[in-house]
Formats: sequence, C-alpha cells, structure tokens
Amino acid sequence: MAAVAQLQRQFIEYTTSLHNEGYLDDQFTQLQKLQDESNPDFVVEVVSLYFEDSEKLLNNLATALQQKIVDYKQVDSHVHQFKGSSSSIGAQRVATVCVHFRNFCEEKNLEGCVRCLQQLKQEYILVRSKLEALFRLEQQIVQAGGQIPMME
Repeated sequence: MAAVAQLQRQFIEYTTSLHNEGYLDDQFTQLQKLQDESNPDFVVEVVSLYFEDSEKLLNNLATALQQKIVDYKQVDSHVHQFKGSSSSIGAQRVATVCVHFRNFCEEKNLEGCVRCLQQLKQEYILVRSKLEALFRLEQQIVQAGGQIPMME
C-alpha cells in the first residue's frame, strides 16, 4: 500500500500545482466533488466533452479569422462559448485568454484576434496535457487499489 500512498501524494501535489500555477481554479474542485461511486468517471467524461468542443471551437475560430471579411460577432460568439466551457471545468488560464480575445473582437482588431487565437491554442494544449496527466495518475491509483484523494 506504500505505492498507493505515494501515488495519492503525487496526485495531491500535482493538483495543487495546477491550481497554484493558474491552470485550474475552484470550479475544477467542485467538479471533482460531484464524482462518486455511482459515477466514477464523471470528471473524465465532462472534461473529454470539453476537449471535443474545444477542438471544434478552435477550428471554427481559425476559419472565421481567415475570411476576407471577418465576422467579429461570429468570432466573439465562438470565444464566448469557449470561455463558458473553459470556466465550467475550471480551466482558468484558457478562460482568461478568452476575455482578452473578446476585447479584440469588440475592437474589430484582426491582429489582436489572431495573436489571441495562437495564445488560446497554446493554453488549451497545455491544460489538456496537464489534465490528461492528472487522469493517468488517477488511473494508476485506482489500478493499484486506492481511492482518489478529495481536494479541499
């Protein structure tokens, strides 16, 4: 059981670092609290849907910003949706970039929008890889016969 305890410690330290570095906020902790024995994969399922939607939104944004005449209302609508879904899973840094992106949409600033899209892609890729690593750690704990520690 020492291996399980070490994995659980790693899980807590990793989750804490994700919060401290601003990748995740308290919304993610709230999401974790909704997971129980009756729905053990709740967080993974919700976050997987977020990943699917995010990929579509990033593609839609890239396409919209490449048009000869950019429809900033459409771009803003996609960014607004991305911000909402990011906030709902606690992806704080992604949501923050969306706020800046929306300001550029309001100003109809194409250069600013394109820069924000690149930044948004980077932050999304980072949070995705960090969440995937967290889920792998969860799997290791469960496979070793342990319980996922609850974060406060």
